Amino acid sequence: MNIQDPHDPSVTLFREYLRLKTVHPEPDYDAAIRFLERMAEELGLPMKKVEVCPGRVVAVITWVGSRPELKSVVLNSHTDVVPVYEGHWKYDPFAAVKDADGNIYGRGSQDMKCVTIQYIEAIRRLKAAGKRFPRTIHLTFVPDEEVGGHKGMETFVKLPEFHKLNIGFALDEGLANPTNAYTVFYGERNPWWITVRCPGSPGHGSRFVENTAAEKLQRVINSFLEFREKEKHRLNTSECFTLGDVTTVNMTMVKGGVAYNVVPAEMDVSFDLRIPPTVNLQEFEEKIKAWCKVAGEDVTYDFAQKHMDQNFTCTEESDPWWHAFSSTCKAMNMTVKKEIFPAATDSRFIREEGLPAIGFSPMNLTPILLHDHNEYLNEQVFLRGIQVYERLVPALASVPPLSGEE
Repeated sequence: MNIQDPHDPSVTLFREYLRLKTVHPEPDYDAAIRFLERMAEELGLPMKKVEVCPGRVVAVITWVGSRPELKSVVLNSHTDVVPVYEGHWKYDPFAAVKDADGNIYGRGSQDMKCVTIQYIEAIRRLKAAGKRFPRTIHLTFVPDEEVGGHKGMETFVKLPEFHKLNIGFALDEGLANPTNAYTVFYGERNPWWITVRCPGSPGHGSRFVENTAAEKLQRVINSFLEFREKEKHRLNTSECFTLGDVTTVNMTMVKGGVAYNVVPAEMDVSFDLRIPPTVNLQEFEEKIKAWCKVAGEDVTYDFAQKHMDQNFTCTEESDPWWHAFSSTCKAMNMTVKKEIFPAATDSRFIREEGLPAIGFSPMNLTPILLHDHNEYLNEQVFLRGIQVYERLVPALASVPPLSGEE
């Protein structure tokens, strides 16, 4: 089919999927499951539903390989999307409007309904061409990635149904790249959400009260924000650093006080830290302890979230999975940039199980608009992505047996 065809059925399907309101806080997951059941039927493949939590279903479409005893390839995507501020959008974010330039607007157009349909369409074309590969291919469709994955992938990886998939390698989401290159993610930063509690002497607002919570709070904030400046400087002055290579620090909440004229007995400050896998986490926590000690007596901290996993996926050419991925990209004249993912995806739960996972969304020449107003993807970039998976999936599903698989 001519890639210029304005009525390409793949584009039509993509737009249909964008119109499903799988948006938080109340995603219509039933609509997504019905859609995926239809896709499985069209592909002539079985679909299994695994209820990981009440009302939270992981769907798995499976194409069994000619050597099903070998470890499988997983193509993972999440079905949910983040909320929208409709007033800031040019078009209805759930209408999947295509403008004169072929840009398709919709929440999830980049994150990550495009990839879901690209997987499905690549499998459709490979099956129609009569192909079959040694390794089994599982398409997994998971809920709740956008709210932390606790009732999605995080729970799924602990279930026997996940382990029965016998996974060797997984693909998951990446990010757009505004240049001609494609970004590939082999690890993620660890999110630490921390609250520092500063107790102090209370008193009347008319006096110079000693040892106040506010003075301690100021010292804590200064320590964190001075470190933030240093990391920002490292990012801005290094040629080879990307956001994923440095620790970001953002002060996100401050709490304390009851009245204008009462010096509070406690003030709290919260920070969102994202720490690269190259940082020694024990040493980093010691640094936080030292900042609290310097701030004054009885300053404590606790974590709302503290990820400690520092697994990252091998990207050496000697690794058979990476070699299959990178050599296929090379053969398609694709420039690949390897990075640490700056935020978090479901890949981290897969890597925590000791499995290799690469984050990759084939969207080059595209501004990064995930979670932003007017999220869009151009139809030509979308269609090119299907062709990329048409080459990548066979390469990965044909990786020769590894040691221990024979």
